[in-house]
Amino acid sequence: MTAPADIKTTMKQMGLCAKQASDILAQASTDTKNLALTEAAKSIRNSQSTIMVANTNDMLAGQEKGLTPAMLDRLKLDPSRIEAIASGLEAIAALPDPVGTIIANWQRPNGLDISRVRTPLGVIGVIYESRPNVTADAGALCLKAGNPVILRGGSESLNSSKAIHACLLTGLEAAGLPLGAIQLVASSDRAAVGEMLVMTDYIDILVPRGGRSLVERVQRDARVPVFAHLEGLNHVYIDAEADPTKALEITINAKMRRTGICGAVETLLVHADAQSMLPAIIDALDTLRCEVRGDGAVSAHHSAVKPVSQDDWSTEYLDAILSVKIVPSFDAALSHIATYGSHHTDCIVTENKVTAEKFLQSVDSAIVLHNASTQFADGGEFGMGAEIGIATGRIHARGPVGLEQLTSFKYIVRGNGQTRP
Repeated sequence: MTAPADIKTTMKQMGLCAKQASDILAQASTDTKNLALTEAAKSIRNSQSTIMVANTNDMLAGQEKGLTPAMLDRLKLDPSRIEAIASGLEAIAALPDPVGTIIANWQRPNGLDISRVRTPLGVIGVIYESRPNVTADAGALCLKAGNPVILRGGSESLNSSKAIHACLLTGLEAAGLPLGAIQLVASSDRAAVGEMLVMTDYIDILVPRGGRSLVERVQRDARVPVFAHLEGLNHVYIDAEADPTKALEITINAKMRRTGICGAVETLLVHADAQSMLPAIIDALDTLRCEVRGDGAVSAHHSAVKPVSQDDWSTEYLDAILSVKIVPSFDAALSHIATYGSHHTDCIVTENKVTAEKFLQSVDSAIVLHNASTQFADGGEFGMGAEIGIATGRIHARGPVGLEQLTSFKYIVRGNGQTRP
């Protein structure tokens, strides 16, 4: 579908502004970028009431549209979440600046001195759904890595994103950086997304962050390289040699800490020799009002279990629902994950270090964990300050996309008159 003329004009103008900001931002000092981030954090705190009003409007509209509880949870902002946004900006400011970092350096026999040095990727387009905090996280990470960014959030979070974006602009102004460094698409027209997918003259990398339909559309239609953030069809596997307390606590946290994030577990796999742990786990989930789905073997352990369907194994619930399967062996668990997983995040609970290492090496996911909740699948928890998303592809970036993943590199060669024979 062809975008309306006004959308085409708007997006082209945003692209031009981003390109104009690109050279300035690539050369900006670390202190200048950090000033923009810390001033934006101050503005976030000073604007808490404004952001809350905007978010209340989004929440009311979302309820009228019938957004799911998980979507509403992603959308919701409160004082603690707003403070987390501000703190996240300061955390990114405190991180080392990757731009200009020498990754490797060596000297050739002919005297040439060669360095591999980190450089910005260029203009980044981020397309995301629901979560307004991504506006701050993505804007800040791209800025610190020297990349102008065009942000296109979901229509359901537009008011919240606009309020947060205004604070980022305050930071840019305070640091004397061009406002084109962080731009937000103010229109909810989906044609803007279509334009971003083909803006090869202006956008260097696209990052989609949302549900399967969004990511699949971007991957299918984009003419710009893509860092794909696919859905989190995550698994916890309780091995035959798992500690029952760890198995219980990790499962509950992985599912129920926040059900609407991409790091939430959706399927629990239990070794047949560990199924005695199931009654306590299902009882705890039932108490927390989490629906458990399983077959006859699982339902034999608890009356609260609902029937599971084939589609459940490939469903990202983002809700208080968990599918449970008893598997006859370690290899059967690996096979299930390989068949139904999304290469996002998977965990093994076991006290057998050999089995754990085999799992960590065998499971082809961006993040694999041993005896730790899948909810740690987060750039902030990895010490990256924040992330744009969890990349599930294999090229350039995989796992949390933080500062280093938002850079490329170039080779700098220093000589003293050498010519090639």
